[in-house]
Amino acid sequence: MSSPSPQPRRGMEAFASRDFSLYQMARGAAVLGAEAQSVAVAWQIYSITHRAIDLGYTGLALFLPSLLFLVPSGHVADRFDRRRILLLTYSLQLVCSAVLLLMAREEMSGVGPIYAVLFLIGTGRAFGGPAGSSLIPHLVPEQHFVNAVTWGGAIFQFSNVAGPALGGVLFTLPLGALIDHLAGGRWLEGAGIVYLFNLVALVWTLVQLTRLHVRPGRMEHRAASLKVVLAGFRYVGQAPMLLGSISLDLFVMLLGGAVALMPIFAHEILHAGPRGLGLLRAAPAAGSVVMSVLLARFPLRRHAGRRLFVAVSIFGVATVVFGISHSLWLSLAALFVSGAADAISVIIRGALVQLATPPEMRGRVSAVNSLFIGASNELGAFESGLTAQWWGAVPATILGGLGALAVAALWSSFFPSLRHIDELNATALRKLATGDQTPPPAA
Repeated sequence: MSSPSPQPRRGMEAFASRDFSLYQMARGAAVLGAEAQSVAVAWQIYSITHRAIDLGYTGLALFLPSLLFLVPSGHVADRFDRRRILLLTYSLQLVCSAVLLLMAREEMSGVGPIYAVLFLIGTGRAFGGPAGSSLIPHLVPEQHFVNAVTWGGAIFQFSNVAGPALGGVLFTLPLGALIDHLAGGRWLEGAGIVYLFNLVALVWTLVQLTRLHVRPGRMEHRAASLKVVLAGFRYVGQAPMLLGSISLDLFVMLLGGAVALMPIFAHEILHAGPRGLGLLRAAPAAGSVVMSVLLARFPLRRHAGRRLFVAVSIFGVATVVFGISHSLWLSLAALFVSGAADAISVIIRGALVQLATPPEMRGRVSAVNSLFIGASNELGAFESGLTAQWWGAVPATILGGLGALAVAALWSSFFPSLRHIDELNATALRKLATGDQTPPPAA
């Protein structure tokens, strides 16, 4: 583990660890490139088929590997060096982006090969996600782990917002005309430019990962068996605190997520057009980034469980306000608050999942957590679209926010050990998870 430099700046403690700084530079660049690439892929597919459903298949192609490889991905993250797994998975994504670049040059008439490449990219992410999540505790001292999770969330959200915007800008650059005399510049126009940018971002990511000093090595030393491979499921199932934390996110986002309906609100309710839609999409991420920076400076030290449920409740209320709003600025404010509340929840749950899990099982538990998060995003979009089709966008959003409030109340009753969590430290959390002891409410 990297040794921290003396007297780190308050709120920046995690960055005192060299390996954490390198990892965040690598991860931030990878997310930035991937989000930019998603714009180019969507545009390329739609320009070929002109069918909206084909855009939906892109998300399915990326998500399906997470479901298919859920069990082996977590086991691999615990059985092999997590740093090497990341190097392999990002290398796979680099090759896939190079193939997309060649496809853009050939001006393909079918989308099947593109979906095949997206499936491989999703496979890389399926194995890289648990490895990356379970690597972070090796990069910083335990007392700085919550700060590391906080900054990791802020960097992810920033890249998640900046990536699509950057992809849109790059897509319009006429670089092909500038090098036409060298290589028939058509392949560097539109999607090709974005794919090239992602290639550069992935090379940068791989370079930073090779500079990491940490070598966590093999965590799980038992021979592979069905019992060992499924240990993550069993551990979560036997620890109500963890099960409650993971399932809370699933059901709240399943009911309260309004992202899929934003085009309807921008066009039919707020009459804000494409520019308004862009602002609506950016508002939750902006709230998340701001809250993450504040929590890095003023960390959550006590009453983590209570604050988790308060944050989820605020998210539900903000969703209801967004549903009833007919003002663009009120809607933006509600989404900003929802993003800020979600950031608190993400930080607490992220720290909880990693600190309450023994190091040798973090990969398998992270894989279970990743499946729940992915399912909440994908199924949440489907649920929002389905209920909006039945009842309309406004009632569906309001009922979703009320549903999130109901889930918060029910989960607080069903999982008292989750509600009574006080400090986020490994010793107390693992004892609580394995023994399922409900501590008395903190004074």
